[in-house]
Amino acid sequence: MFDLPAEIAEAREWAHGFAEKYVRPVAAAYDEREEMPWAVIEEAAKVGLYTPEFALQMIADPTGLLQPVVAEEIFWGDGGMGQALLGTFLPAAALFGAATKEQIDTWLPAFFGTPGDLAVAALCASEPNAGSDAAAIRTHARYDEATKEWVLNGTKTWATNGGIANIHIVNAVTDPALGARGHALFLIPPGTRGLSQGQKFSKHGLRASHTAEVVLDDVRIPADLVLGGKDALDQRLATAREGSRVRVPAAMATFEMTRPGIGAMAVGVARAAYEYALQYAGVREQFGRPIIDNQAIAFTLADMAMEIDAARLLVWRASHMMTRGKPFTRAEGSMAKLKASEVAVRTTERAVQILGGNGYTRDYPVERWARDAKIFTIYEGTSEIQRLAISRALSGRRIQ
Repeated sequence: MFDLPAEIAEAREWAHGFAEKYVRPVAAAYDEREEMPWAVIEEAAKVGLYTPEFALQMIADPTGLLQPVVAEEIFWGDGGMGQALLGTFLPAAALFGAATKEQIDTWLPAFFGTPGDLAVAALCASEPNAGSDAAAIRTHARYDEATKEWVLNGTKTWATNGGIANIHIVNAVTDPALGARGHALFLIPPGTRGLSQGQKFSKHGLRASHTAEVVLDDVRIPADLVLGGKDALDQRLATAREGSRVRVPAAMATFEMTRPGIGAMAVGVARAAYEYALQYAGVREQFGRPIIDNQAIAFTLADMAMEIDAARLLVWRASHMMTRGKPFTRAEGSMAKLKASEVAVRTTERAVQILGGNGYTRDYPVERWARDAKIFTIYEGTSEIQRLAISRALSGRRIQ
């Protein structure tokens, strides 16, 4: 856990080098323009960082550390561009977690495209009135026996790559009486009629990543495009109707899988801010000496370093456990995501404070990193939801 295997260490250096060469130099410009960094994604595809093969490699990694190590380095480069580069890996995780092998083999390449013909994918889970309360979603999937098609209607929101994606994975209700147990994930192929982009959001942070609503108006897809297959869904719904326990709904299982990865992204942003503040404090002089010679600054930097290391270890533990098939009996995935996201917010705020007035301007990157950091306490389960999951796991009680 403390000495990375050689292949993981090499991947870390590879990802760091890519972030340093291709991400850092243009991050501020893409943030300012709120523009998807297609040119940088193209470079990532050329070197093998943005490919279905690399997605499979991360899933198959026996240590569980490849994904968080790479995510930390890319987000060290920039949060918004990191989200644009790795946003497709979230719907890919949903595919791996819920689909049949045949569905994975058939559709995964379309998530990424190829160099020169890039594609992105989107996972559409949240709705205008259903964020943390996933059971409240209203997007509905009805099976049309006459045509052997699913018909989807509803509006999704906060979808990374929503509307511009080649493939959309949509969480929808198949049986409203079952609540969350009646949910299923559906794959919407490119060019499907009835799917359109709604509002594109102008965001506080992660501005280089495209986030939008997705509108589904009588979207028709073949029966076999429910992830896991229709027979498996019918069996699960029948079991739920009998009152028996069923497995966690696919969308929730995806978020449980990806929480350590989100934590790694937060660690990357936090580390970027800490390293910049440390370097700045060593050269910025006030009252005739570098400001790092003052205990107030030095102690703050010490706390920043300690918290980042603690967050990273929680992320690595959760990722390692998940790969080995060990259940999160103490909500270790939520612990990792919660700790790392709040460390990112505190660290970037402290970095701004250390830079003073400079830190508040867009001439210095810590201002951008502070804006990017906040989202980690909100998306894929707010800090409050993570605390709820942890407290329920520890107490064994249905805390509300």
